[in-house]
Amino acid sequence: MTPRDTFAHLGSIIASLMFVWAVFQQFFPYQLRKYIEKYSQRLVTFVFPYIQITFNEFTGERLMRSEAYTAIENYLASTSSTQAKRLKADIGRNNQSVVLSMDDHEEVEVEFQGIKLWWAYGKHVSKTQSFSSYPVTDEKRYYKLTFHKRHRDLIIGTYLKHVVKEGKAIGVRNRQRNLYTNTGYRWSHVVFEHPATFDTVAMEQGRKSEIMEDLITFSKAEEFYARVGRAWKRGYLLYGPPGTGKSTMVAAVANLLSYDIYDLELTAVKDNTELRKLLIETSGKSVIVIEDIDCSLDLTGQRRKKTEKEEVQEETKDPKQRPPKDERESRTSQVTLSGLLNFIDGLWSACGGERVIVFTTNHVEKLDPALIRKGRMDKHIELSYCGYEAFKVLAKNYLKLESHHLFSRIATLLPDAKMTPADVAEHLMPKTARGDAEIYLESLIKGLELAKEKERLKAMEEGKEKESSAKEEEIAEMEENSGR
Repeated sequence: MTPRDTFAHLGSIIASLMFVWAVFQQFFPYQLRKYIEKYSQRLVTFVFPYIQITFNEFTGERLMRSEAYTAIENYLASTSSTQAKRLKADIGRNNQSVVLSMDDHEEVEVEFQGIKLWWAYGKHVSKTQSFSSYPVTDEKRYYKLTFHKRHRDLIIGTYLKHVVKEGKAIGVRNRQRNLYTNTGYRWSHVVFEHPATFDTVAMEQGRKSEIMEDLITFSKAEEFYARVGRAWKRGYLLYGPPGTGKSTMVAAVANLLSYDIYDLELTAVKDNTELRKLLIETSGKSVIVIEDIDCSLDLTGQRRKKTEKEEVQEETKDPKQRPPKDERESRTSQVTLSGLLNFIDGLWSACGGERVIVFTTNHVEKLDPALIRKGRMDKHIELSYCGYEAFKVLAKNYLKLESHHLFSRIATLLPDAKMTPADVAEHLMPKTARGDAEIYLESLIKGLELAKEKERLKAMEEGKEKESSAKEEEIAEMEENSGR
C-alpha cells in the first residue's frame, strides 16, 4: 500500500468515526449518552493510571479569585521561566521588572521527593450572549496538575500544602506594598516607597540590633502565639521629643518585615463601630500606626471635661452665633478609651493576624496607663536626643564620613546640647553640589555650641525660679508661724 493510499484509508476511518459521533450526539437519548460516557471514563482509568486536579482561577458564587490559583501561579513562576518554551511577559507590580509565566496550553515538569509531576496552564473560551454587535468572549483560566495515582496520598496531602505555603510566601516577598490612610471608616492607599531602613536610622547599634531581633522573632512566631493562645500581634510605643525619628522608625520596621502600613487618623473616626470596621479591613503582615496619640484624642477623661466646658461656653453665646447641634456633634470623634483598647487587644484584634501596632507620642506621661501597659504596648522604645553613635550614622549617611578630626569636638558637645537627630541632619545636609564636608561639620559645631548655651541659660532661669519659689514658701511659712 502506497503512502497515498494509507492517508486515504486513514481519512476515511476518521470521517467514519466523526459520522458515528455525530449520530450518537444527535439521536441517542441524553440519559443513555451520560451512562455510556460514565463507564467509558472508568474504562479509560485502567489504561491511563494518572490523576488530574484542576485549579480554576475564579471560584464561588461571587467569582472571587482563588487563593490556591494565585499561590500556584507564584510557585510556578521560576519553573516556568526556565522550562517552558512559550512564555507570557508582563510588567511587575514595582514597574521595574518583567514577570514571565506560562503561555496557554504550556506544560512544565516538577519533581517533588523523587516523584515527577506535570503542571499545565490552559483556558476555556466561550462566547456569551450580549446585546452588542461584537461578541463577548468569556475566558476561564486554570492550572491542571497530573500525577500517577499511586502517589495520591503524598500529592494531595503534603505536596499541595507545600505549594500553597511556598506560593503565598513568594507572593508576600514580591507584592507591592501600600501606605493606607483612613477617611472615616474607609481606607485609601498609595504605593509605599519610603527608603528608610535600620541602617539609616540614627540610633546606637546595640539598640537597633535588639529591636530588629525582636521584630524578626515576632514575624516567625506564628506557632508560638497559637500555642500560648494569644493573638499574633505585637505593640510598640515610640516616645520622645519631636524630631527624634519616630516616623522614620515606623518606616524602617515596615521595610524590615516587608509589611504594609495603615496610618490610622483617630480624629477622622466617628465612633467605636467605625474603628472596628477599619480594623476588620486591615490585612495581615501590616503595621498599624497611630502617630501622636496624645494629640489625636484625649482618652484619659480630661477630654470630656474640656468638651463639657466648651459646651457651656457655646450655650452662653447668642443663639444666632451658635452652630447647629448636628454640626457641633460632628466636630469631635466619639471614640472612647474602651473602644481603642478593644481595637488593640480585644476579640476583633485577632482577625487577620501578624500585625505590629505602633503608637508614637511626644509626651508619654499624658497617656492612660491602661493604654500602654505590657500586653498592649509590649515594647517601649525611647527615642531621645542625638548621641555620638547616632551622629556617626548620620555623618556616614549624609557626608559618607566614618571618621574626621572634628568628630572629637562634636562628641564633647553633644551630651550638653540636647539636639535632635533631625536638627543634626539639617546641618549635615549638603547645600551645594561641591560642598566640603568640613564646612557642614563646622556648621554643626556652631549649632551645638549655640544649643549648649541655650540649655545653660535655661538651667539658670529654672534655678532662679526654684530659688524664688523656695523663698516665697519660706516667707509664707514664717508669716504663718508669726500669726500663731
